[in-house]
Amino acid sequence: MNKRAIHIAKISGVLLLLLVAIGFVEKKNDSRTCTNVIIQVEDQYNNFFIDENDVMNMITNNGVQQVIGASFDDLNLREIEQRVIAESFVKDAQLYRDLTGNLIAKVHQRRPLARVITNKANYYIGTEGANLPISDKYTSRVVLLSGNNKALNEGTLLESEEGKAVFELIHYINDDPFWKAQIAQVNIDTKGDLTLMPQVTKQLVEFGKAEDIEKKFTKLKIFYKEILPRKGWNLYSRVNLKYKDQIIAE
Repeated sequence: MNKRAIHIAKISGVLLLLLVAIGFVEKKNDSRTCTNVIIQVEDQYNNFFIDENDVMNMITNNGVQQVIGASFDDLNLREIEQRVIAESFVKDAQLYRDLTGNLIAKVHQRRPLARVITNKANYYIGTEGANLPISDKYTSRVVLLSGNNKALNEGTLLESEEGKAVFELIHYINDDPFWKAQIAQVNIDTKGDLTLMPQVTKQLVEFGKAEDIEKKFTKLKIFYKEILPRKGWNLYSRVNLKYKDQIIAE
């Protein structure tokens, strides 16, 4: 190869390296600007209290803050993340950028466990115990809690040991497919005694305090599976589980 060819090859190599470097810089600069927002809302429990539009409004502070087209240097992702987490139905959120300039938002929803409906209150209780507001866009099919009970009215159910026991009972119902399908409502009176209201049968179940939960539900299952099929589904109007080792039906 002559000197001229070698010289041309060297120049070509330098130009190629320069073009690669320019392309790398441009790509790097592109990644520093938010080009898009990709939102993933986890709805593994089929709850739809919030959607992508809701999350976008949280991220942009209802349109006050420009995100798409803004430099990531000017975006405080931690601050935006905390704004999203502050939403009642958001359990957790992670915001980060990828290598191509996208802002990724992964949001996990809270899961309602029960709905409180009294003359003075209307709200959900989440699986972790948080009080959640009623939504205009979605209604969750969960056990209803009712009754003239101070803790329910004030939203302070989990602030007492008695209330925590009720919360445990609702979890027990929700975690058992049979009881989840059977029990529609739990009424709590001023003394903290519970009355269960079934979905299908007409018998009110006088449960008493939220104690000996598993034993009482075992007795109730015996009543449903062995007594009612023989005596008739609508023969009794009340079932009392308050007394140890007894089922009293009237």
